Amino acid sequence: MSAAIYARQSIDKKDSVSIEGQIAQCRKFAGEDALVFQDKGYSGKNIKRPAFTELINAVESGTVKKIYVYRLDRFSRNILDFGKLWEILEQYGVEFQSVTEQFDTSSPMGRAMLNIVLVFAQLERETTAERVKDNYLHRFKLGEWTGGPAPYGFDLTKISVDGRRVSSLVANEEKSQIVKFIFEEYSKPDTSLRSLAALLTDSGVHGPKREQWDSVTLSRLLHSPVYVKATPEVFWYYLSKGLKIELPVEAFDGVHASNVIGKRDRSKNKYNALEDQMLTVSNHLGFIDADLWMNVQEKLEKNRQISRANAGKYSWLTGLMKCAKCGYSLKINYSKSENKLHLLCSGKSNLGICDCKVKIDVAELETYVADQISDILKSSPPIDIVPDNSDVSSKVLAVEQKIDRLVNALAESSDVSASYISKQIEALHKQREDLLQKIPSEAPTMQRINFKDLTFDEKKIIAREFIERISIENKKVNIIWKI
Repeated sequence: MSAAIYARQSIDKKDSVSIEGQIAQCRKFAGEDALVFQDKGYSGKNIKRPAFTELINAVESGTVKKIYVYRLDRFSRNILDFGKLWEILEQYGVEFQSVTEQFDTSSPMGRAMLNIVLVFAQLERETTAERVKDNYLHRFKLGEWTGGPAPYGFDLTKISVDGRRVSSLVANEEKSQIVKFIFEEYSKPDTSLRSLAALLTDSGVHGPKREQWDSVTLSRLLHSPVYVKATPEVFWYYLSKGLKIELPVEAFDGVHASNVIGKRDRSKNKYNALEDQMLTVSNHLGFIDADLWMNVQEKLEKNRQISRANAGKYSWLTGLMKCAKCGYSLKINYSKSENKLHLLCSGKSNLGICDCKVKIDVAELETYVADQISDILKSSPPIDIVPDNSDVSSKVLAVEQKIDRLVNALAESSDVSASYISKQIEALHKQREDLLQKIPSEAPTMQRINFKDLTFDEKKIIAREFIERISIENKKVNIIWKI
């Protein structure tokens, strides 16, 4: 590894040090054998300089051990750029020294000065991010399309608003008809997300990002407010979900669509928790009638509740079994004709990306895993069995918060919206009572766990405490334990 000298001069000035002079000063510290990188006629405002790029490449290849410059501004005039560059130097263990400013990262004082520079770099990054966020939010509130590709069914366009050209959406003639078909077809009682996805794929309709359609893609599309002709009913629907809405209900004119933005956990479905998000009326036109859109939302919510209630109804191992080949979950299908449970790779059935065959009998697998867990529990001491009410309690609290929001909304509602809100409050009260009845009153008991005597739900809990996942391919089973 060698020392390196970097010199830069944008233009020749009488009072400026020439590149040759910079190199000569640096050689006093770096030595005569130091590698020299020089950019003449380039500004220090950015890092797009040929010799500078060569220097960074040398750092990343392990050729350079320390960089010498005449002054810090010869390296970079931009604090934010320097902060990023220092991250690269630190990653490769390269030191840095400004020979005329006593700025040497190998000394305590130099490192202290560096920390000051990095603090300002961080401040500049955060200030820039805040400006971008504020501008993004301002454009969102004005109903503009805030960026990114157009949602399926739309094209990007520019429209004039108060003399300004702003981004917006316009319905794509062909794809908007497909979106209408999706809403209309899903609203039918016997249509599921899975069957609709299969219908679209088999019909040769190309999905938003790939040829195949799947349940997740359809769910996101059907939940989205960018398609609906937003009416007051849409306003009250989202208000009951806890969204922030700064516009009055009169702004929901039944012509323009809506849009939602806000924080979300990317590992979770963005439509599961809307409390930290905001709704506005967009400047583009909706093309799905509000009644149809609301019917679809109601069906999606009912299906979500049913799917959660029946989650793992066939096996207490549901959710733990993964395909060893593609990593996707293994689903359990029940065959009435054989009266038998079959495992099916979701990567194969939903996405068509896996050819894994699973030949494991679910009942035999449960027996095998139960024996393994029982052996572990036999050597464990007795424990307190305490009813877990936390999940139910949190759901009750969430329902009560929704009721409170709707009660507050009633004060400013019209006769039409009041009827809708009252109906929602009544449904929420019933949901709250149903949840309260699920809270058990048993006191904790001290006992040794006999796994095979546990209830179905208790087995699910214990299995998830002990098992990370069960990897399966063909007839091979590999249990990855947490312990």
